[in-house]
Amino acid sequence: MGAKLFKVWSLKTDRKYGIVARSLEELIQKGCQKLQLPQEGCHVCLFEDGTEVDAKYFSHLGDNCELIILEQGQQWNGEVYYYLNKLLNEFDENNDELTKIASKMLTDERAPEKRKLLQNFAQNSAENITAENREDDQDWFKGLNTRFKTKSAYMRYNCSRRMRNYLTEVKNHAVKLEGKTQEKYCAFVSRMERKLKQNKFNGCYFDRRANDQSRLCNDKGRFICQGAFDEDSCNFVHFINPYGNRENRIVFSTWNLDHGIEKKRTIIPTLVDAVVKQETEDSKVEYFYSLLFTLANLKLVHIVCHQKKEHNLSCDSSQIYTEKKRRKR
Repeated sequence: MGAKLFKVWSLKTDRKYGIVARSLEELIQKGCQKLQLPQEGCHVCLFEDGTEVDAKYFSHLGDNCELIILEQGQQWNGEVYYYLNKLLNEFDENNDELTKIASKMLTDERAPEKRKLLQNFAQNSAENITAENREDDQDWFKGLNTRFKTKSAYMRYNCSRRMRNYLTEVKNHAVKLEGKTQEKYCAFVSRMERKLKQNKFNGCYFDRRANDQSRLCNDKGRFICQGAFDEDSCNFVHFINPYGNRENRIVFSTWNLDHGIEKKRTIIPTLVDAVVKQETEDSKVEYFYSLLFTLANLKLVHIVCHQKKEHNLSCDSSQIYTEKKRRKR
């Protein structure tokens, strides 16, 4: 076989290198040397679409074919995936610049589908994400009480209000009980309420300035849907940044903090049963508190992923969600 010229990459560099080779073995040997990769376990894929190149396929490659040399265990999904992923990473760091580029491309583009794509990108990118104070993004605060001076302060309030609503539902169940059971139930709930107040109603979940182990968003305020109660992640890849603009802030109100083990159907009846059986020790307070008000049993979900059907999960189920499993941003 005659020698052919190839352009080779690796995941460690964006730079292409020209390699002349007569066989796949020679390509890997020269390519690994040029790219400073360990040769053992390396394999080759087409840069364009990720097709694996073996010795037989190699003979059909043309001159100037672009290839990527992968180390053992590495995968390549193709050129489109690579550039889209790179664009998304750039989006977080250079939002303003990318918005300008998309807007400029929009003025020259005539194809309807491409125009629609660029228009959506430009509109959704026109955000003032980094602004935090009211004076720096007054439009974001329209319709909100003047006591909110920062975006994070409002978002903490937004989350804590949801927790207060959950608490109210639990407290209101007392009217369905009688006598000593009602009295003991109220005392038990009061202990959870004190803990919730100590934790400032867990408003940190929506606060981008909170500790990264406490919040549900990244440090820029982007939230990712965690998927339906019986899924490990969102199949639709829903995401939103309510810190970016007023419209996103309003839309975010339709996202749910969904109880995996259901509050009305399961948690409250089990809590009543525990009170009747006089199982009211501190560990029980901690347990029901975690189910009602913490990420041990709460998932942030887009309205499409909010399943209103019966969950069929019991309070002693091993399917209780753990914080570690669901904190994907």
